Amino acid sequence: MMAKEIQELQGDQSGDRDPETVYGISGSPGIVVGRVVVLRPRADDLVRYHLEKDVLEEEQKRFQQAVDQAEQELKDLRSKFDGDLSDTLTIIDSHIRMLRDPMIVGQTARLIEQQQINAEWALSRSLYLIKKKFDHIADEYIRDRFADVEYVTKLLWEQLSEHGQQFPTGFAEPVIVVSEDFTPADTVRMQSEKVLGFLTEKGGTTSHTAIVARSLGLPAVVGVENITQQCRTGDTIILDGYDGRVCLAPTIDQQHLYQEYDRQHQAFSKELHWYINLSSETLDGLQVRLSANIEIPKEIKQVTYYGADGIGLFRSEFGYFQQRHLPDEETLLGVYQDLVVALTPQPVTIRTLDAGGDKLASQLPGHRFKNLHERNPALGLRSIRLSLSEQPLFITQIRALLRASAFGKLRILLPLISILGELHQVQEIIGQVMLDLTNQGIPFDPAVEVGIMVEVPSAVVMADALAAEVDFFSIGTNDLIQYSLAIDRGNEYVAKMYDPLHPAILRMISQTVKAGHDQGIEVALCGEMAGDVFMAPVLLGLGLDELSMRPSAIPHVKRLLRHSTSRRLNGLAKEILKCSDGKETRALLEKYIAKNYGLQQLIK
Repeated sequence: MMAKEIQELQGDQSGDRDPETVYGISGSPGIVVGRVVVLRPRADDLVRYHLEKDVLEEEQKRFQQAVDQAEQELKDLRSKFDGDLSDTLTIIDSHIRMLRDPMIVGQTARLIEQQQINAEWALSRSLYLIKKKFDHIADEYIRDRFADVEYVTKLLWEQLSEHGQQFPTGFAEPVIVVSEDFTPADTVRMQSEKVLGFLTEKGGTTSHTAIVARSLGLPAVVGVENITQQCRTGDTIILDGYDGRVCLAPTIDQQHLYQEYDRQHQAFSKELHWYINLSSETLDGLQVRLSANIEIPKEIKQVTYYGADGIGLFRSEFGYFQQRHLPDEETLLGVYQDLVVALTPQPVTIRTLDAGGDKLASQLPGHRFKNLHERNPALGLRSIRLSLSEQPLFITQIRALLRASAFGKLRILLPLISILGELHQVQEIIGQVMLDLTNQGIPFDPAVEVGIMVEVPSAVVMADALAAEVDFFSIGTNDLIQYSLAIDRGNEYVAKMYDPLHPAILRMISQTVKAGHDQGIEVALCGEMAGDVFMAPVLLGLGLDELSMRPSAIPHVKRLLRHSTSRRLNGLAKEILKCSDGKETRALLEKYIAKNYGLQQLIK
């Protein structure tokens, strides 16, 4: 029994009242049936009061004591766990660093002094000012990092006023914990055989609740609007972490069906492990590189565990945002060199800084972009435009990348190239850096490959000209879909229109692949589409040389690839390119998958 049968059974009343189903975002895979415990914040008694100058020093000491206590609490929590929770520990480490960041602590201390206000009010004011800056950020991942700021301020608030949500460490029976949101510390505190899963109102796939839940191996659904008001402590629900579905007041039949569904998922996951060490090729010998997208070096363990053919996308910008100061050349070199050495002889593709001027405000004190507030950052100073505007920053990264190329197969990927002129500017900079390194006697690979992200419509239209001047293409479908369909997937009013299977998107991918192959270069795809096994057949049929995805998705796509033939995949792509809308595309794809792989292949 699969997802379709579950949907049909939702209409089966079995003598009970109509079950209600709500949807969120799949945060961590797995299905659990159980009672819930709903955790709600205590009432907020935040009050602003004026302080006389002679007590400001004492208020500063009280605030600093709260910072010290919060930091010690996080350190104590961290010491309880080993490297098996590397993702969680990395997040806790970032929160410890943030407790010393001027953006939060420094600003709060200044407000106490300048406005002569109590620490609680100054902290809430700091949060408000920071939120205004994050609201201008276009990148979904970076925007989600505002949750870090909220977590740290809540922790400080608890130390200052003993208010805030109370998180129990144990339960009388196994439960699903429901809340507006959790901090990594909250989820780790509740690590227990009595916790079945997590359900939150806030968050996305990159939120810390989702990351930590995956690290702990607990199912989670996040981003379910108003869920703390829709269920009560003691209610029985079904939490489907595969599809982001939550069944409120489920029937007995539904509970049994979902338990069987989960059993099939687990059996299928065990089968996938057999594919990890197999080559990624079709039945008739067509080889496609299946690489990994990662954000931090610690994810290398996942890259090797899931049998990736190298790193297809390393998002270098997160090394900039996780530190108080901009990293220097030696720091960057250390990160890039470790990646290349760890993956040798497989390739490592590192994308240069992909950020907007507003995103760097807290990292560049006194910088001319510190107070930049763009009305539409997605169309503003970001990615390669920022790098070309701030050439010393860019040159530092290029030097580190070239030096790291001496230790293995490193490829440089340039984001958001929209015109040939930008590419020519970058080529000139790289050429000059190579000359400087040669004159200084510093080794590097003079044949290092340089490619571009194809993620704006102008790059697709000019793909033939761009392909003649680069070593490879990597299609970034996340931005390509946004810019081509004029849809912000983070906007609740139009997000449903964000359709990766829109014929325009598939035709642009096809056009880019053809332009690249005509010039003899490889074409990869590194957007979220690459890791969606449902979309894999059409992507493979379009002739892509490489799909780069989250590491855990690789065995799923590899299994599909090894049960396919290039002839069938190419035939599918030809038919789909004739479709006139996303609905027709999806129907054709569903029919193909059911015929060639069975419904089980729909498991993600």
